[in-house]
Formats: sequence, C-alpha cells, structure tokens
Amino acid sequence: MKKFVDVILPLPLPRCFTYSLPEEWADEVQMGCRVVVPFGRKKYYTAIVRNVHYCEPMDYEVKEVSTLLDARPILLPEQFKFWEWLADYYLCTQGDVYKAALPSGLKLESETMVEYNPDFESEFRLPEREQKILDLLSAEPEQCVTKLEKDTGLKNILPVIKSLLDKEAIFVKEELRRTYKPKTETRVRLTDEMRNEKRLQELFDELARAPKQLDLLMKYIELSGILGGDGLKSFPKEVTKKELLLRASASPAVFNGLADKHIFEVYQQEIGRLHAVVRDTLPSNPLNEHQQAAHDEIVQCFQSKNVCLLHGVTASGKTEIYIHLIEEAIRQGKQVLYLLPEIALTTQITERLQRVFGDRLGIYHSKFPDAERVEIWQKQLTEKGYDIILGVRSSVFLPFRNLGLVIVDEEHENTYKQQDPAPRYHARNAAIILASMYGAKTLLGTATPSIETWHNASSGKYGLVELKERYKEIQLPEIIPVDIHELHRKKRMNGPFSPLLLQYIHETLAQKEQVILFQNRRGFAPMIECNTCGWVPKCKNCDVSLTFHKGLNQLTCHYCGYTYQLPRVCPACEGTDLRNRGFGTEKIEDDIKALFPEATVARMDLDTTRTRSAYERIIADFEQGKTDILIGTQMVSKGLDFDHVSVVGILNADTMLNYPDFRSYERAFQLMAQVSGRAGRKNKRGRVILQTKSIDHPIIEQVIHNDFEQMVAGQLAERQIFHYPPYYRLVYVYLKNRNEQLLDLMAQTMSGKLRAVFGNRVLGPDKPPVARIQTLFIRKIIVKIEYNAPMARARELLVQVQKEMVSEDRFKSLIVYYDVDPM
Repeated sequence: MKKFVDVILPLPLPRCFTYSLPEEWADEVQMGCRVVVPFGRKKYYTAIVRNVHYCEPMDYEVKEVSTLLDARPILLPEQFKFWEWLADYYLCTQGDVYKAALPSGLKLESETMVEYNPDFESEFRLPEREQKILDLLSAEPEQCVTKLEKDTGLKNILPVIKSLLDKEAIFVKEELRRTYKPKTETRVRLTDEMRNEKRLQELFDELARAPKQLDLLMKYIELSGILGGDGLKSFPKEVTKKELLLRASASPAVFNGLADKHIFEVYQQEIGRLHAVVRDTLPSNPLNEHQQAAHDEIVQCFQSKNVCLLHGVTASGKTEIYIHLIEEAIRQGKQVLYLLPEIALTTQITERLQRVFGDRLGIYHSKFPDAERVEIWQKQLTEKGYDIILGVRSSVFLPFRNLGLVIVDEEHENTYKQQDPAPRYHARNAAIILASMYGAKTLLGTATPSIETWHNASSGKYGLVELKERYKEIQLPEIIPVDIHELHRKKRMNGPFSPLLLQYIHETLAQKEQVILFQNRRGFAPMIECNTCGWVPKCKNCDVSLTFHKGLNQLTCHYCGYTYQLPRVCPACEGTDLRNRGFGTEKIEDDIKALFPEATVARMDLDTTRTRSAYERIIADFEQGKTDILIGTQMVSKGLDFDHVSVVGILNADTMLNYPDFRSYERAFQLMAQVSGRAGRKNKRGRVILQTKSIDHPIIEQVIHNDFEQMVAGQLAERQIFHYPPYYRLVYVYLKNRNEQLLDLMAQTMSGKLRAVFGNRVLGPDKPPVARIQTLFIRKIIVKIEYNAPMARARELLVQVQKEMVSEDRFKSLIVYYDVDPM
C-alpha cells in the first residue's frame, strides 16, 4: 500500500497539503518529522508531517516528498494540540504558527540559484540591465537572486532574469539552503602507524634534529595522556589543535611539518554551542516570614486552582518565592517555564537563577544566534533537556516532555503580546493554555496586575495571594508630583527638568548614589518644525512625523525604519529656522551631560541595545556603580533590581495619559508604579519626582498613594458601561491597501457584512492614530463580543466574512487580518 503524508507548510494557508511518500522512507517517517516538499512551480519548503495515512486524494495529482530530514520527530504531540489552539483562537493558520514557532535553522527554504552559461554568445548588444547581471555572473558563475538584486541595485529583477533565461544566457536551479550547521572544532591525534611504543621511541630519535617538532609532539603526549605507566592508552584525551599550538607556543608551520610526515592527523569533532556552566551552586536564600506565608498560600491555592496571581508590591522579593517553587517542581521531576516580558530582564534574573540551579537552566530568546536556539530546541527533545527554561514570549513554543510549572513574571506587560506577524498571540494567555494541556500549574506575578487578571482573580476564577511588605520592610518610595505647566509659564524649567528634580540629582550624586530618568520616547527630538511656516518633515511611506537622531545626524521613521537626511532649509518656505520640538532619550542624555559633566551617563533604549551584549553591558555597568545616571524608555521600568538608586525622575507623565486607547490610564498607572519601584531598595526609602502638566488627574493621585484597588475599581466601572474587557472580548479587524479610495470601499463593505452578523457589536470603520504604514493605508473595525457568548461560533462567522472579502475579484489586493484580544 502506498503511504501519504499530510503536512503543514510555513505559509499562511488554511489547510494541510497531501504528498506521497517514496518507498525508502515509508517506515521511517513519523508525525512531527520534517520533510522537504515541492510547492508551487519552483519552490521547495520544509514542511512538518501532521499525519501519515493510506488515503490517496482523488481530485488532484499528488506530488512526492523530496527528502526526509529527521529520523525522530522534532515536535511533540502536545505541541500540535497547542498549535491548533493558537491558530483557532487567534484566527490565523497553523502555517503562521509554524513560522513563528521554529528557529529559522530548522526551516530550510529554497533560494533560486542562477548559473552562468559559459557557451552563451549574443548576436546583438544586450540591454544594460541584462548586461549588468551577466557581468556579475561571469565573475562568480553561481549566485542567488537575492544577492544579484542587492549587487546590481536593480528593483524588480525577476523579469530581467526571465529574459536572460529565454535567451539561454543563464540556467536556473533550485537549491536548498541549510542555514543551521553544527559547530565543529579541529582536533589532533596520532596517525594509526604511530600508535605503538616502539615506533614512538624511533620517532623521538628521528626528531632530535627538529627540536621544535619534538617539543610539539611531547606537548601532545602530555596533554592527551596517551603514554601511561602501562603502555599506550587506546582512548587518550581529545586535544584541540588550537590548545596544542597555544600550550606549546608553536607556529602552524611546525604543526604542518608533523602532519606532512604522517605523525599527526587532524579531524573535525562536532561540539555544541551551549556552554555548560560548571559552577558551584549555592542553596537558595531562606524566605522571610511574609514571603514564606505567601509561598504557603500559593501551594495551598494550587490544590484547588490551576492559575494563581501573586500580587506583591515592588521589591517584595517575588523572585525568591519563584526560586523555592521551582526547586519543589524539579524535586518532583517536573520541568519549569519561566517567562519574562523583556530580554533586558533575562540578564539580571539569569545570574540569580544560575547561582541556585547552575547548568539546569536554559535561556531562550531572539538575541541568541539562531544556531544556539536550534541546539536548545534539540536538547529539549531529549531526556537530558533543561529543567528550567528562562525566556521571553517565544519560549512557549519549545518542546517540553514533562512541564509542571509555568511562571509568568510581570504578567501585566504588553510586550507579552505579539503584534506582527501572525499569530498575534498573548504569551500569558497562551502559557496558561499550554500549562493546562500538561496538567501543570501557572503562577502570574506582578506588582500591578492587568485589569483582566485582577478581575479573574477577584471573581474566584484564579487564586489570589497578596504580598504587601517590601523586603526588609523598606518603605515604598515617596512620590513628589511637580506641576510643570505652572513652571513652564513662569519660565523656570531647565529644558525638560524642573528645579526640584535637578536639586535632588545634585544631592544624590554628592552622596555617591544613582539616578534613573524615564522618558518614553527614543531619539533626540520627536519632531523638527520650521519656526517660520510650521512645516514638519513626514515619512513618505507612513503618516507620521520623523524623529531626529542626533548621533546619526538623520531623521528616522520609527514605523518603517526609513531614514532621511536632515534638510538645511525648509522646503515649504525656504526658511532656515528649523527647531526641535519635544525631547527623546537622546536629547535628555545630551542635556544631562551638559548639566552634570562630572557624572557618567548611560542610555538604555532600542537604539543602544541592538545586541545581546549591549543589554548586558549597560545593566552590569549600572549595577557595579560605573554609571551614575541611567536614562531609558520603558525598558528601565521592568523588574530590574538596583541597590543604590535613590532618585527616579518621570520626566513627562502626560504622554502616557493622553494616548487614544481605552487602556491608557491602566498602562500609565502600571508604568509609573513600576518605574517608581526602582527607587529605594536595600537600605533606605527612595524618592520619585513625577513631572506632569495634569497635576489634578486622578491617576496621578492613585500613583502617589499606590492605590491600585481604587484605580481598578474606577476602570472596571467604566469598562462595564462602555463594553470593554474584561466584560467583553475585543477583536480588531485591520484592512490594508495602497489605494485609499478602494480601501474605504472595502472597509465599508466589510463592516456591512459584519453588522449583518454581529449587529451593533461592530464599531467603525475608522482610521487608527497612524493611518498609513509602509505605503499601506489602514482602516480598523472593532467587534465587541460578550464574554459569555459562544466564541467558537463567533470565530466561524469572522473567518467566513474574511473569506468572502478576499474571494471578491475587486478586493483581490486587500490585506485583511484579525487581532484577537488586542493590547
């Protein structure tokens, strides 16, 4: 009987595709293995086997699987169930999930390779574009399309390649790129003929005339321990070429001399990239009475509930409680997944966890090279997988054999939500589902819970444990509001700083303590404006003003990344008086350096933390006291723990309060409370200077008194009236197109179709705050669905409307997608 496989392709396609299996792999292939399959006319993809069966599809000709890549599955059955849930809940395809879940090294894709035909002779002169490509190919006869496009600088290169193909000037061949290569190391051993004592003795005599070669041979014998008291060992210690040359202080030429005489041979040995941290682990710190009480309550909670919220004020020692719970899970032979919202945090928490767990801890996030992520994935499939995985949202996709506990730290953070591309999942909600599939428990920890989680905990769906005492009973910081509206009017502000903030920074630096300044805008100036006519430079691809980056001396669009030269004169009125408006982190850094020339200043935002080592360096310098003032965007607000910070400045609270979003007050409270929590840690009470123009705003009052419950009560009352989460589920519908008139027609048509099904639960269409990104115009429709409504039925209807829209000929160019539970 012929076997067939259904496979998931890494493409946004709504179903699996069936391929036939060649005889040679019929017995080896299993569900969860990767296979290479042809798809479309010339493409090859790595697909994942979802099902093996004997039913031949009748309505089309079945293509054959090209290659089988794995002897063992790289996906476990639980992962398939999890993928199905994600695709279903977040209204995307399993192909989308596959693309997001696997490290690139496990997804081979075909790159079209173009090959030069040396026998080609043209009777006529070729067009310039074609000649350009042939010139490049004659220098390097085999190249891929993407490289040619880059080197020639030609846009839309495929028609040119097609024309050359028709003239038989080039050939095209499909090649699979293997992006993951195992890391190897060059090692040295004696050749077989040298492995007897008599021959070695003769060799020592022969080499007497080549003292450097003799020294090198002696060093090898010493390092490998091949000569023991009882003769030659059959399994000596492995010696690397690098170490041998280093320890013997020999040159490669001396080594090559021995290799030419067939004394040494070199071989490649595969080594992992995961450096096992061999360090002495220390026992975990004992919990104080408040922490112990909270720990016992959590354990008690888990008897009856699968999810528990730990609501502990900043610096109450939540991480210590996590460490004790992890120890207990590992003792029971279970694995633990510890999720963090931000890569910056992993560097600090890694230290604390490695002290206790050593090499039982694995770290997984996107700043790691892809090859390292592949190795972690493969290690997790074996019996020797890590006991604890510490990572950001993508870690929920890793294979786990025996998951027992999931910890979601800082659960309120919106960075847990994936924005683009699909699946637009929320890692906290996904982790809760993942845990329930394994029968594991989930602990959500934070000082400022999200309103949805708080609602679930207070209504009894989740357990709730509160920890109200800071570690060593240090008081919460004193928050001092400053009315900058009044100070601006009296002309008493020094740039973005109030006199009071500057006074406290002076005092702090004099006492050799540290300062954190928080500004939620990167760059130098959020916009440049012509003082004569009011012209503001805007991005040509997006509807946003450009941000000025002084270090790069250019204007940048923070939406599409496009950069522009700074104009010398205003193109509208030819005036030369171009001024900076507003201030970003880069401008604050400049101003602070001018005001406090003796202080060392560092900045932590997206621009300064492009690499994994940059994060680690900035945080380590601040921890060790090498930096006095740290300026940052919301990265600095996340659970970082510094001992000597006595002043925190929030430079402008209004940018957070005045954002057009129903969550803006909740977010502003969370951000300000979290940033404030960085002040005053080990030894004394800290101070927070909160600068705002809206001094009478209720949120400011609630932050000052750390009154989380009053903030939630006010927000919940409003959300119930206006039908927002947690009482209603939201689904945002995004429509995108390059033609604005056509897009408006599409949006009206789609909202009509949705209203026919969902009635007055549909709002819109309208323009989002940024209505064009990367040359695509955007419209947004909101669907609000009651929490107790059957969500499965609602999803069916939404998918049906989406299909109807895309299948209409006039809307062929429409991009339409859903964002479920948007942030």
